[in-house]
Amino acid sequence: MSRPKSRRELYSEATRAALLETATAMFAERGFARTSLDDIAVATQVTRGAVYHHFESKQAVFEAVFDALEQDMTARVSAAAAGQPDAWQAAMAALDAFLDLCCEDRYGRLCWLEGPLALGWARWMDYEKKYAFALIDGFLQAARAEGLLAPVPAPTSSELVFHLLGGAGRIIAEAQGADRRALRDDCAVTIRRMLNGMRA
Repeated sequence: MSRPKSRRELYSEATRAALLETATAMFAERGFARTSLDDIAVATQVTRGAVYHHFESKQAVFEAVFDALEQDMTARVSAAAAGQPDAWQAAMAALDAFLDLCCEDRYGRLCWLEGPLALGWARWMDYEKKYAFALIDGFLQAARAEGLLAPVPAPTSSELVFHLLGGAGRIIAEAQGADRRALRDDCAVTIRRMLNGMRA
C-alpha cells in the first residue's frame, strides 16, 4: 500500500502542472524563441528558482510540454479509432482526429512548427517515431493483417505515410484563422485519395 503524499509533494506536483500549463499557452502564443523562463515564472506566479527546481532549461520545459501534447494526441486518435468496424475505417477515423488536432494552436503549432526548432531535428524525430510514427505503423499493420492493404513494403509505406501526414500537419498549422479549417478538409480529401491507392 502506497503512503499518502505529503503536503510538500502535492504542492510540488501542482507547481509543476501549473508551470507546464502556462508554458504550453505561452509557447503556443509567442513561440519557443520569444518565450523565456522568466516569462513563464512570472505568469505562473512562482520564482525562477521554482522553475529550475523542476526543469533545468527552457528546452526541458518545452520537451515536457511536447511530450504531454503527443500523449494527448495518441489518446485522442486512439479513442477516435476505437469501435470502428475494420482496421481501414479505424485508420480513417484516426486520420480525421489527427487533422482536427492540427487545427488547434497548441498541438499544430507546437508539435509541427516549434518542435523541430526547439528540440532539434534529431530529438524531435525521436518523439515522432515514438508517437506519430508508431500510431501510423500500428494502423497499417492492422490493416495488413486484415487483408485490407495491397502488397506494399511495410517499413517504406509507414515512413511515407508518416511524412505525408507530417506535411499536412505543418501546412494546416501554418494557415491562418478560417483558412485552417478549409485546408484541413482539403488535406482530408487528398490524403484519403492517396491512401486508397494502398488498399487491396
